Amino acid sequence: MSQSEQKVIQYLNEAHATEMGLVRVLQSQIAMTPRGSYRDGLEKHLVETREHAERVRNRVEELGGGANPLQAGVGAAETIFAQTLALWKAPLDMLRGTGGEEKVLKNAKDACATEALEIATYVALERLARGVGDDVTAKLAASIRADEERMLERVMRELPKLAAAVVGAEIEGEPSYDVTKTGAADAARKTARKSGQRAKRTARQARKVPGVARTEGAARGAVATEQDLPIARYGKLTAEEIAGRLGDLSQADLAKVAVYERKNASRSTVLDRISSLQGEEPWPGYDELTVDEIRSGLGDDELRIKRVREYERAHKNRSSVLEATERERATA
Repeated sequence: MSQSEQKVIQYLNEAHATEMGLVRVLQSQIAMTPRGSYRDGLEKHLVETREHAERVRNRVEELGGGANPLQAGVGAAETIFAQTLALWKAPLDMLRGTGGEEKVLKNAKDACATEALEIATYVALERLARGVGDDVTAKLAASIRADEERMLERVMRELPKLAAAVVGAEIEGEPSYDVTKTGAADAARKTARKSGQRAKRTARQARKVPGVARTEGAARGAVATEQDLPIARYGKLTAEEIAGRLGDLSQADLAKVAVYERKNASRSTVLDRISSLQGEEPWPGYDELTVDEIRSGLGDDELRIKRVREYERAHKNRSSVLEATERERATA
């Protein structure tokens, strides 16, 4: 393989990394965004982004590079890691802002930044490919760049409307954000209509995206009856009795109870206890795992083991999981 081919493969792998990172960003933003023109754009671009990743991967294979970024050298791997981290940080920012309107606006601003990064990636790839006489790769980069430029223009057009929604909610006291119409809520309703193990696997996979479980729980709580709650005989229990049972609930169920409680009795004892329990799972989808699955996922990462131990003690406090963390810590 020539030096020029190796360099083209390096840049293709960087592009592939940004596409895969953007898939996760888009999934997270769709989960938080209510139905409307902005979410339509996000959903369309998610389809495009998956197609982009596939086209880039195929070109790498055509050039004999496989799908291994390390073939391009340690420097390339570091660049890919940095680019991917820049994109994947967005799901961690999902809870910024005081209201739903502001969260969506901040996510849209992040979308502009990620699209600009993608455009820059393909401008560089196209110029490099033309410089070494690789017209096929150059045309691929130009085609994908055009899609990214259209998406950036679309998000920019949405920003004034999203900012106006923040003014309405935060300044004028007229909120418009409806959690029951978000992507996560729509996905939850769609999943609820299905039956059997396939539906359970689909819902479980969806909750592996950071922020989706809590958003889904809040959406369910907004339309829940007492019989839908994860605590039996909820209406007949005192606030102290309910607070004592909250530690066994998942993040999704905590959000569900919180929304229901605020709509009804709004007892500070219950809501304060929920607030103290709400937080990030040790890793996305943790609450959906069995004890055996948690054990197998611990590995020898001391930070992950610590997070699991602290989370379990605050929630289900399962002795089998705590014992597993102690064993892993002892052998680490």
